Amino acid sequence: MPNTALRPPSIGRNWGDTMLSTWENLLIGAMALLILFWMQPGIKAALARSRQAPSDWGGLIVPLVMVVMFVLFLIAMV
Repeated sequence: MPNTALRPPSIGRNWGDTMLSTWENLLIGAMALLILFWMQPGIKAALARSRQAPSDWGGLIVPLVMVVMFVLFLIAMV
């Protein structure tokens, strides 16, 4: 039997401690599938547009390099 005298009293439940019943898990899964099917036409159209659009890697690389430089600057300041 574990010694519970040394543990602090639990004031509330943690987010990760919540257990859902089977029907709640099934309901969440069904809702996720319905949302996915509802959004499918928009996702298809967005993927088709992205295949036809010219690539703009500079729009990704420049902010990424700026963030890395800023993080390195913050580390150097410590």
